[in-house]
Amino acid sequence: MKFYYVLVFVSCVWMVATSVAEAQVKNQPYSYQHYQKYDELLYSPNTRMHTATKPFLFKGDLLTKYDSIQSLNQVDSDNIFMRKIFNEHLVEIHKEDHSFYLDFLPDFVIGKEMIGADKRTTWLNTRGVQLGLNIKDKFTFYANAFENQGVFPNYLTDYIDRAGVIPGQGHVKDLAGHKKDWMYATANLSYDFSDYFQATLAYDKNHIGDGYRSLLLSDFSSNYAHLKFTGKIGNVQYTSIWAYMNDPRNPRIDSLNSGGRFGDGSKWGAFQYLDYNATNRLSVGFFQAVVWANRNEAGHRGFDFNYANPIIFLRPVESNNSTSPDKMFLGLNAKYKVLDNMTAYGQFLLGEFTAKEFFAGNGYAHNKWGTQLGVKGFNIFKVQNLNFIAEYNVVRPYTYQHFVSISNYSNNGEPLAHPRGANFRELLGMVNYSWNRFDFSIQGLYSRYGTDPDHLTNMGGDIFQSYRTIPDMHGNYIGQGVKNDLYYADVKAAYVLNPKYNLRFEVGYTQRYNQIAESPTQKSGVISFGLRSSFRNFYGDI
Repeated sequence: MKFYYVLVFVSCVWMVATSVAEAQVKNQPYSYQHYQKYDELLYSPNTRMHTATKPFLFKGDLLTKYDSIQSLNQVDSDNIFMRKIFNEHLVEIHKEDHSFYLDFLPDFVIGKEMIGADKRTTWLNTRGVQLGLNIKDKFTFYANAFENQGVFPNYLTDYIDRAGVIPGQGHVKDLAGHKKDWMYATANLSYDFSDYFQATLAYDKNHIGDGYRSLLLSDFSSNYAHLKFTGKIGNVQYTSIWAYMNDPRNPRIDSLNSGGRFGDGSKWGAFQYLDYNATNRLSVGFFQAVVWANRNEAGHRGFDFNYANPIIFLRPVESNNSTSPDKMFLGLNAKYKVLDNMTAYGQFLLGEFTAKEFFAGNGYAHNKWGTQLGVKGFNIFKVQNLNFIAEYNVVRPYTYQHFVSISNYSNNGEPLAHPRGANFRELLGMVNYSWNRFDFSIQGLYSRYGTDPDHLTNMGGDIFQSYRTIPDMHGNYIGQGVKNDLYYADVKAAYVLNPKYNLRFEVGYTQRYNQIAESPTQKSGVISFGLRSSFRNFYGDI
């Protein structure tokens, strides 16, 4: 199977490595549920860490916290079976100047639809591996790979059939009886040159922001190949990312009409984020992004070396092309630690802006922006490991659209920012609590968003529509089109067997109501139980 190639590759890398018991840098894929466990360190007024750009390269105090989380509630036993189940990686090798680990990652879940008209049995059957290699205190490599089959609730099945991908994971094959089949893999290679500069080559995701969602660049869409440079001078950190992304909605065309298959289309992106920690409490960041098609109507373009400079402002470069076909965004990200255990944060994204029309308040279609406001806290009410987040997101219609979808703000058929795309308001909250080996989470979400009444009408929520088809230049408002009111709640309780690879027994209940104007309400309520592992995100709150 293809994903085992990753294991073979890393095994070869390990064998040629020369023979410190613990590495000084480590990789860990980003997921909100795991990363919120570091909030006590990240958002303390006694630290001045750059928290917006994820995934982190774990080093220093952050690595110490990482190791402490992975060593919690150790079982005192000489039995190798007990140690492997509760304390250790499946395979662990520690030599003088390198270390290696490997784990089997099961994800077996069974559930039942309790409310929806289709009382289907849902299930997930995933077999995966993860492995890590660290050499001295500079080089770290992490990879995982999964083979999956599953049956999802009806609303997720509808999304998958429409998008052609499992949310955030990749291309899907349809099998009989609502079954889906797909594969998923991550690889991340980082080198820590010094305290001032790190480089990463990865097939992974990125998330910029301090919230659960990001309106700038989020971890919602599938993995993509990218090169990332991170530099730090004093209290300033600069991150530059160049990405090569998939575009299945615009497949490659056979100019000879030979009848062959030529694969999905492709696109490029350049993302830059400058973060300034003004004080231990205040941080302000500037974001810019540009996306362009690998090939458009004019022919093959490839990587545009105008965007190769890692420290130049992208907007002047893009605007220097008088007929630029690229999609450009600017953004701000900020946080302030208002209390010793509570932080306020926010984002502002700007796609297009006409001051005269903006202040006229007449719903001009090309004033494209989004805003996020939130607050998060740790050890609330002086209860250790009781964390929360509350967040409000709003994005105007047409914000992430472009004149053609091959250059819109998307990757692999899904938004690069918020899962909803645009034309919505959203309010969400989440509470997490850890006690001994138990993890508990509660999430609630309300969203009002507008959809298109038919495939020929563009009301601004579907980012794959062309903004050349906007029906009215004025009179536009957030939530226009077919009104949807989404209510979502999720409760989970887990008993963690092994924190090294997040092996846990988990029981959960998810309820979703989507009230659609002049249509029946979509209802779903799924209770589930499973043996789960890994640190990957799966966004079902869409």
